Amino acid sequence: TSLYEHSDPRQGFHPDWNTYIFNYGRNEVRDFLLSSARFWLDKYHIDGIRVDAVASMLYLDYSRDAGEWIPNAHGGRENLEAIQFLKDLNVMIHGEFPGALSFAEESTAWGGVSRPVYEGGLGFTMKWDMGWMNDTVHYIQRDPVHRKHHQNELSFRMIYAFTENFVLPLSHDEVVHGKRSLLSQMPGDFWQQFANLRLLYGYQYCMPGKKLLFMGCELGQWHEWNHDAELDWALIGNTHHDGIRNFIGDLNRVLRDHPALHECDFSDAGFSWIHADDAANSSYAFCRISKNETETLVCAFNFTPVPRDKYLIGVPKAGTYTEILNSDAHTYGGTNVGNAGKVKTVKEPMHGRKQSVEVVLPPLGMIVLRHDG
Repeated sequence: TSLYEHSDPRQGFHPDWNTYIFNYGRNEVRDFLLSSARFWLDKYHIDGIRVDAVASMLYLDYSRDAGEWIPNAHGGRENLEAIQFLKDLNVMIHGEFPGALSFAEESTAWGGVSRPVYEGGLGFTMKWDMGWMNDTVHYIQRDPVHRKHHQNELSFRMIYAFTENFVLPLSHDEVVHGKRSLLSQMPGDFWQQFANLRLLYGYQYCMPGKKLLFMGCELGQWHEWNHDAELDWALIGNTHHDGIRNFIGDLNRVLRDHPALHECDFSDAGFSWIHADDAANSSYAFCRISKNETETLVCAFNFTPVPRDKYLIGVPKAGTYTEILNSDAHTYGGTNVGNAGKVKTVKEPMHGRKQSVEVVLPPLGMIVLRHDG
């Protein structure tokens, strides 16, 4: 007898995963699920909850052809009972456990996933940016010689970046099921693979949105994640892998210590393109800005293995810019191509700005410059 699921397979069976679908219209089922979530938060004190494949809950016709699903009471494709359950879940989490987080892995353009329930949203704290993940991983997997033909894969995200409270996920999904580890997915020779991985992490940390890495990513594992085995702790002590670990540690410190990188993650006030159209050099640059513009950072990226000397970048303010991060530093396994600590602006208009800085962009590297007046 169907108890937790619908008896009709058009409502109660999921063809993608060969699993049953909860009958969210039953009070007993909703209470069971809410109690389960409450238990983890109350007794185990976990930091938050992630709901997987939210799109499959929201749409009655998800992964189904005509005749394989039943419309809702209004004749639509929205699963009204599941929608109400998600709202109830988030109201419970945020009301009973202040500070706990809820995340939605939702892959469609459904509006208001991370907006409060009282504003008509689903109430999640944040939504995974699956578009960013797919575009970025596809781009970084390409041989650098081909990247100039795919410049928009990294810039497209900013069209919708502030429509939700986004998390930038490099999660378990990217390192399982034969996809290999992130390091193994990087193109090029041994050195270039590590440089590409550092560049990927640096780009992730500089983009607006919260950051998510999966266990082992900070070690630069060669093997994809195996739930039956330990992480590759033996890599600790290897110069190249320690470089990745050092870089992740410094990225975390820079992210924490510089408000421009975290205060306005969900607002366009915290981001401004400098240029996104230098496809010939596969380069990008943008500003990150703190609340009240108390701090301005310039983040620049070179997705080719060719160093860019005397590279002009238009900047918003005149003065001195200090290099606070360089992914090509020797301590990270790089070649120490950089800017000797700081650069000064010159009165040469560039990228629509009245002044610019002349920098060295390291090969397959990124730099962060802080305006110091």
